[in-house]
Amino acid sequence: MEAFAPAVWLEVHLVGGFNDDRQLSQKLTNQLLNSSALPPLTDSFAVLVITGAFDLQPEDVHLVTFCVTELNDREEQDIHFPIIYGIAVNVKTAEIFPATFPEKGPDEDLRSAHVLTGAPLTNIYDAKTEQLQIGPYFWGPFPHVDFWLEQDDAQILQNLSTSPLAEPPHFVSHIRSTLTFLKEHPFPSRSLFPDRKPRIYKKNEEGLWEQACSDKI
Repeated sequence: MEAFAPAVWLEVHLVGGFNDDRQLSQKLTNQLLNSSALPPLTDSFAVLVITGAFDLQPEDVHLVTFCVTELNDREEQDIHFPIIYGIAVNVKTAEIFPATFPEKGPDEDLRSAHVLTGAPLTNIYDAKTEQLQIGPYFWGPFPHVDFWLEQDDAQILQNLSTSPLAEPPHFVSHIRSTLTFLKEHPFPSRSLFPDRKPRIYKKNEEGLWEQACSDKI
């Protein structure tokens, strides 16, 4: 390594999305690259855009994995599906591999409700303390929650999914559980976060998440 070269670099892995009918995956990829004004990405054009975006970064960035939109797409009977739904990382070896997550972690309904009410995705894991910090979250009564809970599975799938034909089997039951949670907690500032403090979790000796007292953190 030359003397003027940076001693540390960032390795980037982009995985996710597919050729959905609404082209939402392509739009999200554009937003990720801060290039929302660009037309839908093709494989080759996307690599050029990403390379240009990385060139503008002060850090030395290495694109290691690029598996998005068309590169993560499979087709069955004229219906498009993702090849990979999720990935995991071995933090000791840096190995990346396809993964599913049957265990969703603590407060799944709470976290899902936060997103379903329109909040942006947020990082809840603190790598320094090795803790989850969930909330505090605030929202008002969810519009027409009783109406949605009365709908059949097909209506929920068609209206509350961005890709109805490609959702995993548990999607509808997950949405119903989240809607029920929103109905039970129309004002989380009163029922869930009256002290305006986050819910904090850390792993015990068995590797399971358990809630910690916020006052002791």
